[in-house]
Amino acid sequence: MIKTTGYAARSANEKLAPFEFERRDPGENDVVVDIMYCGICHSDIHEARSEWRSVTYPIVPGHEIVGRISHVGSAVKKFNVGDAVGVGCMVDSCGECSSCNAGAEYYCMEGGPVWTYGSVDRYNGKGQTYGGYSDKIVVNQDFVLKMPDGADLAASAPLLCAGTTTYTPLMYWKAGPGQRVGVLGLGGLGHIAVKIAKSLGAEVVVLTTSKNKAEDAKRLGADSVVITTDKAQLKEHAGSFDLILDTVSAKHEFDEYLALLKLNGKLVLVGLPSVPLQVSPFSIVTGHRILAGSGLGGIRETQEMLDYCVKHGIKSDIELIPIQKVNEAYDRVVKGDVKYRFVIDMSSLKK
Repeated sequence: MIKTTGYAARSANEKLAPFEFERRDPGENDVVVDIMYCGICHSDIHEARSEWRSVTYPIVPGHEIVGRISHVGSAVKKFNVGDAVGVGCMVDSCGECSSCNAGAEYYCMEGGPVWTYGSVDRYNGKGQTYGGYSDKIVVNQDFVLKMPDGADLAASAPLLCAGTTTYTPLMYWKAGPGQRVGVLGLGGLGHIAVKIAKSLGAEVVVLTTSKNKAEDAKRLGADSVVITTDKAQLKEHAGSFDLILDTVSAKHEFDEYLALLKLNGKLVLVGLPSVPLQVSPFSIVTGHRILAGSGLGGIRETQEMLDYCVKHGIKSDIELIPIQKVNEAYDRVVKGDVKYRFVIDMSSLKK
């Protein structure tokens, strides 16, 4: 077993604190990654605070992991010691179902994927996986991503979640030249969605409740901004969007955004509100509109996304912090006080 240092939540009401634990010994198909950076995703907060489901504690969050390989198993062919790599939201799946065979491990039909943290570890059938708020991680080579040459390693960490979450639906629904794409919400997901949609050649419009985000939206690449609290502006843009990517995780009104779609337009949900959706059927039937959802891309598509983003100079806008400020960062994320992602410098664990 490998002794590991990290930060963990020991209950839903406790702050994250130093935690010593053990990783499994690497097998022939495993690599050991010395973690350099780990992004903070809002879902880390939901999980640490048991807001989405019942959680087994202690829990070590973190699924936006970037580091360098320090060990490769005897059967590893994809990586070498010293390679810069990433580990995202998944570390295993059955590998045999139709979803896995299609490169969509996120939708594994045999109980779902093994999440980077908070899942039962399939290697021993007991215990749970621990995430990237730690100094190292052991992962099967098939769930490790190659960081492209020239990548800003710290600013690329959030791409392992926010990048694949927004790239996947934009590619699936063929966002590009001649399309008007709305990005609803300008946060950790939304700011990456703006950059990717713009790089694809679409006209990009940010839909936000915050007037003070208008200037930043344009800096990020948006062609224009619609303030959604202004009903006159919403009416002006009715029936004008081919695609809207909804990144908002708070409760909001879906009918008024569906009304912004053209004939056959798509509203794709990637944010995760904690309450059930309320939608009038007429909002969908009228205009032959589509209300869809999208999760993560599979491993193959995530690698494609990383390669695409580095090629096009796309990275997350980040605030780099030491691990000792993780609880302060959690509170600031909840308040929306970050532009646009926190990334933990894991070298700070040594302090």
